[in-house]
Amino acid sequence: MSGLTYHIADRVATITLNRPEKRNALNGALVKELRQAFARAEEDGNVKVIILAGNGKAFCAGADLDYLQQLQQNNYEENLADSRELMLLMQEIYSLQKVVIAQIEGDAIAGGCGLASVADLSFAVPEARFGYTEVRIGFVPALVSVFLVRKTGEGKARELLLTGELISAGEAAACGIINKVVPAADIRGHVASLAQRLCNETSANSLKVTKQLVRTALDQPLPEALENAARLNAETRQHPDCKKGIGAFLNKEKPVW
Repeated sequence: MSGLTYHIADRVATITLNRPEKRNALNGALVKELRQAFARAEEDGNVKVIILAGNGKAFCAGADLDYLQQLQQNNYEENLADSRELMLLMQEIYSLQKVVIAQIEGDAIAGGCGLASVADLSFAVPEARFGYTEVRIGFVPALVSVFLVRKTGEGKARELLLTGELISAGEAAACGIINKVVPAADIRGHVASLAQRLCNETSANSLKVTKQLVRTALDQPLPEALENAARLNAETRQHPDCKKGIGAFLNKEKPVW
């Protein structure tokens, strides 16, 4: 039985974690399914924006209990291979050319909070809780730490990762883990509206290049980052999307994206 659903409408692919009885907890099979679903959306020319959601009361409660028991039986090489699968999932979501929006309608814990952290944009209901609880079970928040430091800065990341405490959606928004808290009755409409605005009002190439700029900015010394930005700026000016957009602007028309 599949652990997720995949649906496309109006150039938006919605990937929904579908293990409500397990609070959408992650295991090896679900991680592989997620990787396949994101790759499918990335390669589909009819998809411009991706929404990641969860079915049931939780967005994603971290690792499945049966999965954790299985990991205890693995040797080092098996655990390394398994860890790399989750690493690749998070890296791929973070690096996709298409915008990923997390629609968080319940708790996002441990690896689930990691998924919220790597999405480009994240919105949550007020009732959702967030936390990196790994240290409380003798585990380490190894992979999510890499992305959390980028989002919140070192000080807040230390607090969240070392204490393992759960925080409210409002606190998650205040420290930059998510973008905004949206009432439960409104969140699906809010995310759907944003996805459509991105589809209809922005250039796919511009979204791709802007994501690349943001993703690589912290990895380069300032002169190198600026040179890279100048090069991408020049390349973008030659792209058909730019010529189309500027032409429409000069003619006081609205470009059709």
